[in-house]
Amino acid sequence: MPHDPLHSIERLDPELRDNVRLTQDMTFSKGALSRKHKLLTAMALDASLGAVDGVFSLARQAQQAGATRPEIMETLRIARYICGVHTVFVAAQALDRLFPEE
Repeated sequence: MPHDPLHSIERLDPELRDNVRLTQDMTFSKGALSRKHKLLTAMALDASLGAVDGVFSLARQAQQAGATRPEIMETLRIARYICGVHTVFVAAQALDRLFPEE
């Protein structure tokens, strides 16, 4: 994503943006699940919802948290099994950007 997708919210309602940040921090902080696993789960959910940019961003963050390419792909297999084949097509668009042909 080229810019913060919530930039306009920050400009128009800083209190709402602060609330979103607080929720985001709480969601992805270390707990019973590692940050990596939380990011992989969020990536799968974005794939199921059709959010290509979200899949890309979350997969990249998951990589930075230690996720491997096989872990990303296995997570997407689960999303496809539960949510349908459209998750594969959404994820493919993001993965083309994350893992360009070598």
